[in-house]
Amino acid sequence: QVQLVESGGGLVQAGGSLTLSCVASGRFFSVNHMGWYRQAPGKQRELVVVISSGGTTNYADSVKGRFTISRDNAKNTVWLQMNSLKFEDTAVYYCNAGVAPTVEDPHYDYWGQGTQVTVSS
Repeated sequence: QVQLVESGGGLVQAGGSLTLSCVASGRFFSVNHMGWYRQAPGKQRELVVVISSGGTTNYADSVKGRFTISRDNAKNTVWLQMNSLKFEDTAVYYCNAGVAPTVEDPHYDYWGQGTQVTVSS
């Protein structure tokens, strides 16, 4: 069974930094994309950033220059370094990954349980 386990959320003042991490655990064949989405109260879930297994990234315009994604393919781990945090970054952040459970399976989307990031103004 595949699980995405997130950590690193919390409360931070505006202008501060936080780092989120997510590990894909369990039995599976491969992971392709990994990334982060977020959902603020009363809003739809939105893409923050995604990274391919080859390292290609796609950032939301709202976080470009402030957030940095990185991954370790051998450890099936992705990190999100968030700098210069703003009040509007407050949301539940969800890890997302495309995981093939076996060599015969396609890559399915899996989601973490979410971690709260709160930025105080």
